[in-house]
Amino acid sequence: MKIGPKTRHAVYKAGTPARAGAFTLVEVLVAVFVLVIALVSLFGCFTDGFAFMEAAREDLRATQILVQKTEAIRLFTWSQLTNFTFSAYYDPQATNGSSGALYSGTVTTNAASTVPTSSAYYTNICLVTVTVSWTNNSLKKPVVHTRQAQTQVARYGMQNYIWGAH
Repeated sequence: MKIGPKTRHAVYKAGTPARAGAFTLVEVLVAVFVLVIALVSLFGCFTDGFAFMEAAREDLRATQILVQKTEAIRLFTWSQLTNFTFSAYYDPQATNGSSGALYSGTVTTNAASTVPTSSAYYTNICLVTVTVSWTNNSLKKPVVHTRQAQTQVARYGMQNYIWGAH
């Protein structure tokens, strides 16, 4: 039986390997397993990266609120320095201001504890504490965060007390 040149590669002798360049089933399964592990790891990295960026964005927004409230206190008169609460929403993709993370805060005023009670100006210095709290649902469980800032306010301006002019 004569075999033509086009079909010669299809006939094999007994005991001769079929094709040396083929992958075995075990090699294919190992490659698929490694690929699946790499894809799951990549998905986990993206998930953690987005969660980290969201937490950083929320933390930055809390810092902005603290600075905003602390700077607004500079415009208060001495009689306006009272305790009050506030709330603010933040969602960078929202078009209205009533969605996203809810930031709740308090402003408390009391006597400055760093000033000795024997000082003549003790009743003219006030410690203002601004506290901001918010909750995010990181990994489907609520996590409460809190940030706080403190400053001292003087009745007639801090410069008068520092330099001894008052």
